[in-house]
Parts: sequence; C-alpha cells; structure tokens
Amino acid sequence: MDTTSFALRHIGPNSDEQQAMLDTIGVDTIAQLITETIPGNIRLEKDLDLDAAMSEQEYLSHINELSQRNKIFKTYIGLGYYPTNLPAVIQRNVLENPGWYTAYTPYQAEIAQGRLEALLNFQTMIIDLTGMEIANASLLDESTAAAEAMALLFAVRERSQKKANVNKFFVSDLVLPQTIDLLETRANPIGIELVIGNEAEYKLSDEYFGALLQYPGKNGQITDIKSFIEQANAKHIKVAVAADILSLVKLEAPGKFGADVVIGTTQRLGIPMGYGGPHAAYFATKEAYKRDVPGRIIGVTKDANGNRALRMALQTREQHIKRDKATSNICTAQVLLAVMAGMYAVYHGPKGLTFIADKIKNSASTLANALTQLGLEQVNSHYFDTIQIKADAVKVKYEAEKNEVNFHYPDTNTITIAINETTTLSDLNAIISIFETVTGETTAKIESTSTNQTIPEHLKRTSEFLTADVFNTYHSETELMRYIKRLERKDLALNHSMISLGSCTMKLNAASEMLPLSWPSWGNMHPFVPSDQATGYKLMLKALENQLSEITGFAATSLQPNSGAQGEFAGLMVIKAYHESRGDHHRNICLIPSSAHGTNPASAVMAGMKVVVTKASEDGNIDVEDLREKAELHKDNLSALMVTYPSTHGVYESAIKEITQIIHNNGGQVYMDGANMNAQVGLTNPGNIGADVCHLNLHKTFAIPHGGGGPGVGPICVAKQLVPFLPGNPIIKTGGHQAITAISGAPFGSALVCLISYGYIKMLGYRGLKKATEVAILNANYIKERLSGSYPTLYSGENGRAAHEMIIDCRDFKANGIEVTDIAKRLMDYGFHSPTVSFPVAGTMMIEPTESESKAEMDRFCDAMISIRKEIETTSKEDANNMLKNAPHTMEMLTSDEWDLPYTRAAAAYPLDFVKDNKFWPSVRRVNDAYGDRNLICSCAPIEDYMDA
Repeated sequence: MDTTSFALRHIGPNSDEQQAMLDTIGVDTIAQLITETIPGNIRLEKDLDLDAAMSEQEYLSHINELSQRNKIFKTYIGLGYYPTNLPAVIQRNVLENPGWYTAYTPYQAEIAQGRLEALLNFQTMIIDLTGMEIANASLLDESTAAAEAMALLFAVRERSQKKANVNKFFVSDLVLPQTIDLLETRANPIGIELVIGNEAEYKLSDEYFGALLQYPGKNGQITDIKSFIEQANAKHIKVAVAADILSLVKLEAPGKFGADVVIGTTQRLGIPMGYGGPHAAYFATKEAYKRDVPGRIIGVTKDANGNRALRMALQTREQHIKRDKATSNICTAQVLLAVMAGMYAVYHGPKGLTFIADKIKNSASTLANALTQLGLEQVNSHYFDTIQIKADAVKVKYEAEKNEVNFHYPDTNTITIAINETTTLSDLNAIISIFETVTGETTAKIESTSTNQTIPEHLKRTSEFLTADVFNTYHSETELMRYIKRLERKDLALNHSMISLGSCTMKLNAASEMLPLSWPSWGNMHPFVPSDQATGYKLMLKALENQLSEITGFAATSLQPNSGAQGEFAGLMVIKAYHESRGDHHRNICLIPSSAHGTNPASAVMAGMKVVVTKASEDGNIDVEDLREKAELHKDNLSALMVTYPSTHGVYESAIKEITQIIHNNGGQVYMDGANMNAQVGLTNPGNIGADVCHLNLHKTFAIPHGGGGPGVGPICVAKQLVPFLPGNPIIKTGGHQAITAISGAPFGSALVCLISYGYIKMLGYRGLKKATEVAILNANYIKERLSGSYPTLYSGENGRAAHEMIIDCRDFKANGIEVTDIAKRLMDYGFHSPTVSFPVAGTMMIEPTESESKAEMDRFCDAMISIRKEIETTSKEDANNMLKNAPHTMEMLTSDEWDLPYTRAAAAYPLDFVKDNKFWPSVRRVNDAYGDRNLICSCAPIEDYMDA
C-alpha cells in the first residue's frame, strides 16, 4: 500500500473491493462500465493537462511556502472587512470539527437539531441587535444581502406603486462601493432604476419605492438615519439599512426607527477576513414580509409528542417548488460561519460585546484626538470605529506601507482608519508614529483610551439585546466547549455515516485540505489590500482558475460567485452581456428542461430572461424534438439553454451534442449547470459537450464541505467568446476587459475556502481526478444493482447504467400507506441521513454515494434500505401504527415505562445488528412543519410563546 497516495485515502473502495463490485454489476473492468455508461462521442481523447499528484506532506509544504508569499500587515481599511479575534474554543470545536463542517443542510430536522439551535441563536442575535421582527439563517455576503433587500422591497410595493410602475430605488453615496456595484448588476435585469445620491440633501418623491442607507457610512460618518426613515415612510417609501453588526451594540437598532429591512455581515464577530470570505451575511425584516424573505428561516415547532423542535420554516419558498416564481435563487447560505458568529455572541454575551464595542469606539476617539494634536483635521463629526483624516494620502501611504500598515485612501487628500477588536495601544501608537513622520510634529504617547462622545445622543442604543439565557450562560471555555458538544451530538454528519444525497455530492472533505484555513497567513488577509501583499493568494487563485478551465475544457474562469446559485446568475449575465455586445439586446428567452434544478428558472428570471420550459421524454431525457421546436420558434430572441449534465435524472443523455448544436444554430448560448460535474471530471467536459459556460459547485465536486448549508463556491468557466465579460470589482481589478459589474462583494468571492479545492486537485492529480469520477460511477451502479428487486430505478442510460447518482421509485408504496418521507425518517433509526427526497420527481429518492464511501459503508446502507423494504411489506393503509409511520424513534420513547406499540423496542431501535455498534439517536420525533409555519417563531423565545401560540 502506497502510504503517500492521497487518492488511496480519498477513494473509498480498494482495488479488491472494486473488483467485487464490478462482479456484482456484471462487468469485467471499470473501463467496460464507463464505456457502457458515457456516450463515446463525448469522451475525452487524452488525459487532463494537470500536474501529477502530490502527497499530503508535499502539499502541506507547498501551501505553506505559498502562504509565506502573503504579507500580513496591520490593516485598518474597513469597507465591511475587519481583523477579528476568533476564540480558540470556537475555532477548535466548530471550524475544525467535522461534526460541524461535514453536516448537510438541515432538511431532515430530526437529526439536525444541534445545527438548527445554533442557527436559531444566530437569528435571535440578529433580531435583537437590529430591532426587527424576523431574521433568516444567513445569506452570502453583505452586498448580495443588500441586493436581496432591494428585490424584496420591489416585490412588496404597495398596489398603487405597482400599478404606476414605480421603480426607482435610492442608494446613499455612503453605501459600500462593492455593494453599489452589485446593486447595479441586480437592478437592471428586473427593471429597477438606481439613483445614487447624498442622503442628507436628496429629496425623495413618489417615484421611489425604496432606499438603502449605510449605518455608519463607508467613511465612518454616522448619519441621521432616524430622520431619513421618518421622511421616507411618510412618502410610503420603504427603507433598508446596511448596518455594521458590532456598531449596533452602541447604536440604536434601525428597527426602532422604522426600517423595513436591516442587512449586513457578521464577519467581525470572530470570522477571519480570508481575502474576502466566506462570511455569514444577515437579513432581518418585518413579519409582514415573511413570505418574501430570501434564503432560509429556522423556526420553532412541535414534534409528534408535543415537545419543542426546530426546523427550516416556510419551505414552500424553496426554488424547486416555486421555480421561476421563486422569491430568490438563494440556495446555499453561509451556515458554518453563521454558527461561528452566533457562538461568538454566546461566548461573549451582551456584556462581552459591549466591552469589545467600547474598546473599539474609545480607541478610535483616542486616536482621533491624538491626530488632531498633530495639526490634522478629523472630518467625521460622529463615528463608531472609523475616522477620516485630511492629509497627503500619497505620503501617508508610502510611510504606512513601509511600516507594514494599511489604511484606506478614498482620494489624494483623505485617509480613513477603521479600528477593530484586535487593535492595541501599541497599534495606536504605531499609527500615530506614521503621521508624526509625515507631519514632522510629535504628540504624547497613548497610555490609555478615553471615553469621548462620538455617537449622537438621539442615536445611542437604549434597547436591551441578547437577553435570552443562551447568551448569558456559557462564558467560560469549559461551558462553551460542552454546549457546542451537546449540540454536535444532536446532528448526524459525515463523521458518523454516509450521506447519500443525490445532486449534493457529500464526499470526503480531507483534513489536509482543511488545515490551511486556520493559518493566519491565509485568514488575516483583507480583500482590498494592494496586490503585492497578496502574492500567495494570487498565485493560488490563478492556478485554481487554470485547473478548473482545463477540467471544464474552457478558456477562462471567474472564482467570484460565492454559491452555485450565484454562479448560475453570473453565467447568464455573462451570456446577456455577450449578446448585448453584438447588438442583440432583444435576446431574452431562456429554455429550461422540466427536470432542471429549481434554482435554474429563478436565476433566469433574476437575469431578466423569460423562461420557456421544454418537455422530458418518457425515459426522463430532454425531448429533443420539443426543444428543437421551441428553439426555432424563439430563434430571433433565443438567449440561452440551461442544461444539467449528466441529467438531473442521473443519465448521460446521448443526444447532448445534438441539443447544444440546436441552440447554437438558433443564435443562443448553452449554459451547463455544473451540479453533476462529479460525473465528468477526466472523462468528458462541458467544452467537449458543446456548452459555452458552466458553473461549478466547489462544495460538491471539489470537496469544499457543506458546513450544514454553506459555505458554497460557484465559479463560472467560459468559452473564448465570453471571456471579456467575466465579472469585475470596483476596487480590485479582476474579470474581463468588458467585465460585467460585481456578482459578489469580494473580488474573488470566498477566497479562503478555494484553498480546499486547490488542494483537492493538487493531491489527486490528473490520474486521481479521473479515478475519482470512475469510482463515483462504479459506486452508484453498485448500489443500483444491490437495490434492484427491492426498489426500481426510475431512469437509466441506454445500456441500463446510472451515472454517479440514480433515482429509486417509491410511489407504489402508497398502496401500503407509506410515503417516501416515511422511508427517510425510518432511515434515521438505522443511523443514516436520507437520500434526496422527491427531487426531481415527487415520491422518489435520488441516491449519490460519491467516490469516498467504502464498500462496507455502502453495503450497510443497502442492507438498511432492503430491510426497510421488507418492513413496508408488513404495513397497510388501514393500520398506520407501524415502524415507518412512527419513525424516527427517540431514546425517550425507547426508555419510557410505557410501550404500547405493535412491535418491539429492539425492532424500533436496532433493526439490524450493525446499528448496535454505532447507534445515532434522533433527539426529537417527527416534526410538525405545518404547525410551525402557522405559528412562526424564529428566535429563542420562552417556551410558553410557542406552546400557547
């Protein structure tokens, strides 16, 4: 055994097990299986032009050397990003803990109560600090959250405003530049006119439906948002506020002034800057708008015993149900980072956050006083953490960088300095020394900070926050460590058992890929530092772009989109820009197969396109003739086709090249959804198939962990003609020479976690990447064969093979009174997370084992599914008191003095022998979604609030 081979550690089955699986399938070799699975006309003719594999030790040495190319200066740039102190207890027990980072989105609530509680804490923190009524469980970043706020306010316009087509949205010129850039991206396609101006002088009229303010402004100035909101509301104009979450400890909550939406980022609550991400954004609003809130809301409900339980609320907003009428295309959030930010508030509590905020505010005011003593003008009359100094910016920049310090320089005569929680007295004196050199003046050394009044009296916080017990209990490391562990034990993650979710690719997130995320040389980098300070990042990111371009067969890549759904939107916006560059402004028809992911039509609508759905044939493939007919019908206005390959039904459609040619013949471009790239790498690719752009889910195919629902990364790879339009950034040069405006706030999106995918590719090498794809297909076909006779496979390829995933049909079990949900809940008793339920076909399960699972684990899963099939045979519509309908079974049930069920406790809890060795106990019984939606509670309210609702 080659102990230096990463592929040997990443790929589950060894060579002997692979041969046994091939025997079960009925083929001699993997090569034969691949030939029978993938159409020959799309196979790659040569290996990927990538490096050979590194060992884990070689990679860690390599990535350490790269990290040393980064220059970590003391950074006071601000603009939404701040150095932070991540408590070690959170770093070790959440960020570096596979019990947290390998969990899936909590769709199966009964085995996700720990994550759900952590997210409820996050929402409670946001509600308290913003003064709003409801909050969701995090978004992607502040800039995209602002765009979602704009879209919500547009959607909830008053009837008269809609009738009059009121479409103007005012944006204060104090809003962060990256946010304004992104608002432009999102406004135009849906018919919103942005008006940017001075909030103190601009006169709002009935032409406006909404406005966005920054609190405090990008330059640190605290403006009178209270008066602005009052005036706007008087004119029926709704107001969104982008608020610094830590400043809200000292500033009154915008909700108290009548704000309609409050958004921002929680990055400064202990989350590393990571050259731009990932960081959990927040979104809070009024309960009246709950049906229009983007993303996910965690709510309180009851389980089958009437006990308190948590789950994702209002799931009818999900894209796979509403499709082109969805509120938003948000699918991935930043759950892992939201959990960390929430734990930061739990650990510090209201008194701790007040101490941190006071330290920052007092440091900023003390620094301002010292600099004025040097004869410098400090412009901001009211501020929290950021001061604005008038001086020769060129001279200051030279001296600052010589001393390894970064400020922000809005113009040649202005320097802004944003203080953060890591700033010490020594740091303040170092800043003063820089200005002493520039001015030739001296001032006394700072020995302590003073408590100057820098916040207007009428904007000072008077309302309480973080009053719930959870924020006032776990302030010692011992107690927080145990609290985090208690929540972790309620969650089933990949460190317990296989998670076979189709389309979600829950593969191994290797420890060696994850380790560098904790290194300060990667984590402590502001996204807007001068390029020469980020050489390590630039080299890594450029190499990753080149790797992904080679893997997809395309000309260039943008890493900016920070989720798969953002990648979809980015790809469509690049196609839109391409058409417009050729004068084809009218091309707005997007063809989408009926089997497509729900985010596809939602993204198309966001891009200003009109969705035309094409049919599926009886075998689940795209109906080529229907597609041809609709492409020709709309040829004058055809913009794009969105296609998933292999299909969402788990099949390599042999007509794919004909399909892409039809689109090109009718003037359109082909967007390929990269959700199933796990089944292409090294064997075929989007370029070879005939696509023009694809997005990739780095949190699927390229091993970034799901983290309970995020972070995700969704870069786009494009053909040569689309390269000029790749997205840019208003501060750091990136993208093409005709770049569209920003897709995410940071120039390279969630740059920190790109290290994971870079490591995955470097350590597998070109041979390992191809082998991983082959084994993913082998594993899926092995499970298909093992389950045959118990569960029919709904679709398969022309030779009867599955791709990397397949759909089993559970609809006939309705005759026994069993729904597919009952199978999902019963699987919990066997210690497994359910496969994907009722997508893309209602009443089915989509199973994807990935290449990382061993034969032994897949056999346990198959044994469990076969055992459940036998249990189904004993059920009937007339008698619903059975193991499937009562599942999952909790420890409370099994240890109760009373047991009046018509089966044994042993059958309920230990249906197969292997379960006894590694029992996972669901912490609640089946949750009542309908009750929770009727009585929406999304904060840590007292138990009486939901029991009496």
